Amino acid sequence: MNETRYERAVDLLEAEINDELVALEPSQGSCFGFNAVATTVWRKLESPRTFADLRRELLSMYEVDESRCSIELQELLDRMVAEGLIQTA
Repeated sequence: MNETRYERAVDLLEAEINDELVALEPSQGSCFGFNAVATTVWRKLESPRTFADLRRELLSMYEVDESRCSIELQELLDRMVAEGLIQTA
């Protein structure tokens, strides 16, 4: 099975505030705020991961229904791709 892998597309200047991340993409001057889950996903994407890898890791870390996790993770990944933060490989 050839599953799509996600990876970071940019290097961000990052500052962690509590369990959230504030990041700046210097070439575009874009600023991003990541909640705790988005911060976790961003950290996990330091190396390429599949959707299934990410979902499995989130399910082990958070108390969340698998269906809800799948839906919200896909929405997050889609937003991150649209913003140019990550890409598929």
